[in-house]
Amino acid sequence: MNNFVKYENNPILGGNDLGTCFDVYVTRDNGRYRMDFSWRPKKSVAVTFSDDGINWEKPQITLGIDESSGWEEDINRNCVLKIGDKYKMWYTGQANGYSAIGYAESEDGIHFNRVQKEPVLTRERDWEGYSVMNPCVLFENGIYKMWYAAGETFEPNVLAYAESKDGIHWEKYGTQPIYSNCPENDYEKDRVGGCQVLHTKDMGYVMFYIGYRDIHTANICMARSDNGIDGWERSKMNPIGIPTPNGWDHDSCYKPSALWIEEDGCWRVWYNGRKGDDEAIGFIYKNGRELF
Repeated sequence: MNNFVKYENNPILGGNDLGTCFDVYVTRDNGRYRMDFSWRPKKSVAVTFSDDGINWEKPQITLGIDESSGWEEDINRNCVLKIGDKYKMWYTGQANGYSAIGYAESEDGIHFNRVQKEPVLTRERDWEGYSVMNPCVLFENGIYKMWYAAGETFEPNVLAYAESKDGIHWEKYGTQPIYSNCPENDYEKDRVGGCQVLHTKDMGYVMFYIGYRDIHTANICMARSDNGIDGWERSKMNPIGIPTPNGWDHDSCYKPSALWIEEDGCWRVWYNGRKGDDEAIGFIYKNGRELF
């Protein structure tokens, strides 16, 4: 079983021209690749498009800050779904050391408007700490399903789950996180963070997530579950993305976003890498379907 390989011409977005770009969410939209990402210098979320998943167009801001709200001095860490003719976005708003999750909609997938001024998901439980962030939402059988990170604001600690009938009013699952760090694994012994979940026919729910060796060192990992909530099985391939010494991602590999590219028979996982204070976006790939 071959493992993931880094694209030789990484990074593919960010750096000197755009500044820090991070926490991507990649989908296919009208036959093209769509990448929603966080744009730190703009304190906003943005979108860019590509025909090959490598060469990307000039980004456009999709949602900016709303300082009047009291919880959105920064906007980042979003996901976007197209349901019918409408684009739906869940995003992270940050202010005063706290994070919450908001919701916006768009007709064209570029210009988003908030549905309400208040967040749709906030911290409520002790283990959610200061922040809920990094939403990943699927829409299945009339139900919105959200996986989100919670805990500290600088880097979250655990992953949790919630469901909604309208994408606005959410019911959190259980009383505990659904996924936590594994002290036996050096690459994720400290905490886990931002994830993307895909529902597959052959492997159930597959989760690509951040595993932290320590708060400053992150790796990309995978796990699977039959129902996307419990019974998670970590991949024997973990970690699938690790920092490259002296490379553009020397310190950390963060927030993965994965797609199975059917026409090429391969997986691609986009992520943001960090070296010092500089962050940009690249990807790893693997030929063949097997992940576990």
